[in-house]
Amino acid sequence: MSNLLPVAGTAQVRRYARDLFRRYPRALSVAVGLHVLGALAGLVGPRLLGDLVEAIRHGEGVGVVDRLAALIAGFVVLQAILVRFAHLASARLGERVLARLREEFVDRVLALPLSTVERAGSGDLLTRTTRDVDALSRCVRLAVPETMIALITVVLVVGALVVVTPVMALALLVAVPILVVGTRWYLRRAPAGYLRQNAVYSTVTDGLAETVEGARTVDALRRQRQRIDRSDADLRRSWVAERYTLFLRTVWFPVVEGAYVLPVVASLVLGGWLYLRGSISLGQLTAAVIYAQMLIDPLDRLLSWLDELQIGGASLARLLGIATEEPRAGETARAPEPDGTRIEVRDVRFSYVAGREVLHGIDLTLAPGERLAIVGPSGAGKSTLGRLLAGVHEPTSGTITVGGVPLGELPLDKLRTEVALVSQEHHVFIGTVHDNVAMVRPGAAEDEVRAALAAVHALQWAEALPEGLETVVGAGGHALTAAQAQQLALARLVLADPHTLVLDEATSLLDPRAARDLERSLAAVLHGRTVVAIAHRLFSAHDADRVAVVEDGRITELGSHDELVAANGPYAALWRSWHGERAPDPADESEAATAIR
Repeated sequence: MSNLLPVAGTAQVRRYARDLFRRYPRALSVAVGLHVLGALAGLVGPRLLGDLVEAIRHGEGVGVVDRLAALIAGFVVLQAILVRFAHLASARLGERVLARLREEFVDRVLALPLSTVERAGSGDLLTRTTRDVDALSRCVRLAVPETMIALITVVLVVGALVVVTPVMALALLVAVPILVVGTRWYLRRAPAGYLRQNAVYSTVTDGLAETVEGARTVDALRRQRQRIDRSDADLRRSWVAERYTLFLRTVWFPVVEGAYVLPVVASLVLGGWLYLRGSISLGQLTAAVIYAQMLIDPLDRLLSWLDELQIGGASLARLLGIATEEPRAGETARAPEPDGTRIEVRDVRFSYVAGREVLHGIDLTLAPGERLAIVGPSGAGKSTLGRLLAGVHEPTSGTITVGGVPLGELPLDKLRTEVALVSQEHHVFIGTVHDNVAMVRPGAAEDEVRAALAAVHALQWAEALPEGLETVVGAGGHALTAAQAQQLALARLVLADPHTLVLDEATSLLDPRAARDLERSLAAVLHGRTVVAIAHRLFSAHDADRVAVVEDGRITELGSHDELVAANGPYAALWRSWHGERAPDPADESEAATAIR
């Protein structure tokens, strides 16, 4: 669990929650004001009931009794009306706060570097975006307003009891030691317990996601028992974590439930003794006992929702923790503007795991408008180098600059206008074909979207869909083939129009001849752009201005296709091997294709 995303500290959570509600001062004031008025209306009833008891005891007329009864009924109705509108005001405030919180969370998630998500695993992020958001939603919608109502009611009831008869307020003190000691015991343990519970749940989600995503591999390698054992172990840890928080609740709840009864019993005993001595009236005794009884409900709600607040606080800490990731330099200060589009790689080294370098001392310069192909055997570091050039990862040491500015100092939104990566990993979002392409430039005109689709040979099949470019695709929509989804990803790239593109198997899902035609079309559309192609098909290298051969994390050869063939090195061996498998077409020797594996 050491690779999980960070968790915010208690002080940060409290400060954020306080600032979040302060953004809506008017809505907060209205909600609190209505709850105060509702609580005050509810406090009048017991006092009038005490007067009613006194009136009957002294033999007052029917008119007095009727008037008091009517007043009690009137205040009950008034309280009901005020409470209704108070709950509506609280609900509106809660929804506004929750909407703001969700928007900010989405902004944080989208700003996360891809390397951070990959390091933490999708399970942790998925758990935060689902389970933690749901828990926080319940907290904001219900726990926060209910706690606020309970606090207001408790304060006002105690105040009313002091006004009626101060000495009777002493009966309330009998429950204070039990509530304070029990609650402190619970609060010292609950936050860490719920954080641990949520973190373990992330590992469960992560393991299940890995099993589902790699189901074919698991089945092919007969690793079902291993994956089941992994899930069982994760569930056992989750069970232990949840059992601990359940233990806290089973100790704390009975303690506080017992403490509720004591003030009522103490009020009856103390009040009866004072009444017999003539220190208080029967009306005062009646009102005091009812006020003590009235404390049970708000105290019960307060302490019950306190548990929900702990769950919500743990979820908020996990959501805010995403923002505590080390920011890119460009996010904390104004980044300098690149002077041109030249990319320079100087003595770059990179490790996914400390002490195990994947790339060793890479030096490379990309001139504006150049097309570079990176070839080499599987596992040599080609894709890693491409991701470094796209700014997905930052070098362990060394520098990668664009226009003289390190990629790591550019804000993410600026970086994506400079360098873009398209790989075989693509996603079709729920929405129309038009929306899927235009998402990189929401204001793009229809003609621009169509031109982007045409550039990747996708316009014809897109127009042939049931509703053309307005056809809904993605989950639950019209199903696209893997090749069509890849073409949509390439169309986004064309529309985004960055000056440097990194293509990592970007056409791997197309058949070789279609891929060849598409790359030629892209080359025409992207003329003048710098293109880095991680080439698994040799025709990509044949057409490039230069070819970089990567072996064991190092660039062992660098030059044009003809130069490297003439040098009779590793690239020439690959080229001869390709020719030995299939004779080239005299009309176009690169029409045939094979994969370098």
